[in-house]
Amino acid sequence: MSAARNRPRSGARRAGGRGPAWVAGAVRARSLARRRLGGGAARELAARPALEDAVAALAATPYRHGVRPGQDLVAAQRGVALTLLWHLRVLAGWLPRPGAAMLRLLAGWFEIANVDELLQRMAGDPAEEPVGLGGLATAWPRCARARSPAELRAVLAASPWGDPGGETRRDVQLGMRLSWAARLARVGPAAPWAAGAAALLVARERFAAARELPAALQGPARSLLGAGALGATSLAELERRLPGHARWVLAAVEDPADLWLAEAGWWSRVERDGLELLGASGLGAALELAARGGRPLEAFDALA
Repeated sequence: MSAARNRPRSGARRAGGRGPAWVAGAVRARSLARRRLGGGAARELAARPALEDAVAALAATPYRHGVRPGQDLVAAQRGVALTLLWHLRVLAGWLPRPGAAMLRLLAGWFEIANVDELLQRMAGDPAEEPVGLGGLATAWPRCARARSPAELRAVLAASPWGDPGGETRRDVQLGMRLSWAARLARVGPAAPWAAGAAALLVARERFAAARELPAALQGPARSLLGAGALGATSLAELERRLPGHARWVLAAVEDPADLWLAEAGWWSRVERDGLELLGASGLGAALELAARGGRPLEAFDALA
């Protein structure tokens, strides 16, 4: 047998250690995190006397990939999102296949955004151009070819997103978001994020928009939030009925008008948890175990 055939494939686990692609991905992730603008820098941007000043300052940072001086608010916000997507695509290139699959799942938000814009166009409303997902796409290339809501629903139903239960804009938007949360919930470190996001979605629909979830989506919501959550008649009751790993997101909110504060708290927790993972000595192991669904954590304890 040749020496080439004896060499482990890139990213493969080796006895007693982690593959080099996992280590390279961990190093790259730390590098990207160091280049991000944290809360302090964002606060300084918010204090700028005019939008033009803030955009110009942001364009002089690593966010220059998507942000340019002179952009309006919408274009600058989109530029920030495009910068994040670009770096996720770069990071995926450093990781072995299971790690890239995990990033594809995390990047599902961008695919949801693309489908939101596609639904806008189908309705004859103004819409943004889709963002380029490259290898992080799950079903977008096929979704982009859909010419009607019925075709779009059929594409989603045949993909990991699953059937949204209807073809109206609301059906598709809610269905994709709950599907994303359900798949994220199977990735150990992301489970509280997924449950919190699902709780926020249900709270907005039930108590801010005063609408029941579509019947086809009540099952997925129950699987994420517990059987009693959808029967709550107030925001406070919903919070009491949620399981512990979802309850945290509504703990400081009493009025549906303040759900935006809960969303801000959700983002803060994701950032805090993510930085803790980055700071851990066992980040390579954490990435690999997350890609395997978060189990067995005993293996992580032994490696970290």
